[in-house]
Amino acid sequence: MPKILLIDDDPTFCLMLSTFLKRQQYEVKTAYTASEGLSQLKADTFDLILTDFRLPDKNGLELLEQIRVLDTNVPVILMTHYADIRTAVKAIKMGAFEYLAKPINPDETLLTIRKALTHGREGNVATKPAIPVPGGFTFVKGASPQSTQLEEYIALIAPTSMSVIIEGESGTGKEYVARKIHQRSKRHDKPFVAIDCGALSKELAGSELFGHVKGSFTGAMGDKEGQFEAANGGTLFLDEIGNLSYEIQVKLLRAIQERKVRKIGSNTDLDVDVRIIAATNEDLVQAVSRGEFREDLYHRLNEFKINISPLRDRTADIMQFAQHFLQVANHELERSVSSFDTAVMMALERYSWPGNLRELKNVVKRAVLLAKGTEITLDDLPPEIAYHIPEPTSIVAQPDATQVALPVTDLRTATERSEKELIIEMLERVKYNKSKAARLLNIDRKTLYNKMRQYNIEA
Repeated sequence: MPKILLIDDDPTFCLMLSTFLKRQQYEVKTAYTASEGLSQLKADTFDLILTDFRLPDKNGLELLEQIRVLDTNVPVILMTHYADIRTAVKAIKMGAFEYLAKPINPDETLLTIRKALTHGREGNVATKPAIPVPGGFTFVKGASPQSTQLEEYIALIAPTSMSVIIEGESGTGKEYVARKIHQRSKRHDKPFVAIDCGALSKELAGSELFGHVKGSFTGAMGDKEGQFEAANGGTLFLDEIGNLSYEIQVKLLRAIQERKVRKIGSNTDLDVDVRIIAATNEDLVQAVSRGEFREDLYHRLNEFKINISPLRDRTADIMQFAQHFLQVANHELERSVSSFDTAVMMALERYSWPGNLRELKNVVKRAVLLAKGTEITLDDLPPEIAYHIPEPTSIVAQPDATQVALPVTDLRTATERSEKELIIEMLERVKYNKSKAARLLNIDRKTLYNKMRQYNIEA
């Protein structure tokens, strides 16, 4: 049974992850500080180390150096809330196997652990850096007018130092846009720090944003660097900023205006130079009118606003993104699926995508995993997508789970020759399910049977 050393100063997270890994038949030992983890590594042998990047007594890079002194081969996977590509590259160059952003995805984490265990003991990990996931930080340009305008806005605003608000539904790619702005800015060689404000409790938000000093509150076992300080010189991305409490909004406004932050429990200010990019899936103007968001903070942030259209309004982009996610999934799952069946492309373009790009990415990844060959078919899609027919439709009956996402064709308008061809084509597409074919041809099943006899079409 592979033995994993888990190092993280969050006991609840440790309990959750260790329980999950034990169910996957791994032996897990936990440590809450870097020093405790190193002590366990001196006393025992581990097959893999999974550690948080920000620990009370050391950061991940410092810990990684000391791990390599004790064991040159053990794979190390770093985890952090603050995904910074520069830090990731540096960590991998120093010998880390991979770099995961919190909140971690259990399936992705499990896949990474399995890869690390497969490769880790075959040689020196430091000479085998993980292959970057294609498109991991790639911004895919869509073909729709909305995407073209979005690209123009990014090119326009990126070189400036203006604050930006990015609006859009969940899953539309707000963080990708923020990263693209950072990559094209004059701060591109400085940190990009992303914070999910929706995941910050009222009690911990101040500590996460501005830091704290040892002993400033119960559980403050050491000094903590806030994310303003971590992003100094670079870009701070505040996702779902509307979730911040009113008290934190006041402190945030001061930090932005005065370019100074004060750690909780400290009497001194720290100078910071940070560009703010905020994102939200709600209407902040309405939040201001309800008294839930400070108007002065809104106007300070709203030097430039970008609205990302939902995927359902950008049909021309769907297959472009689907192809991109196909490549990413092939790499992550070590598969070689090359294309989408025509019926699948129709289904993807006709679905409304309430989860936007995030949902599309998950659907494609699942389909790649399920695909039996090199092409994704309707059988590889979730039923709600494969058997979804959007409104309006000429079918009188309500759609049910047997319907397929293919165009409705009115057979009554076809000529005799084309009528036969349409029937054959539709039967082939739905694998000779006559109920589906009849509905999609806008005729009843009895009429379909009569037509099949008339044209000598065999079932």
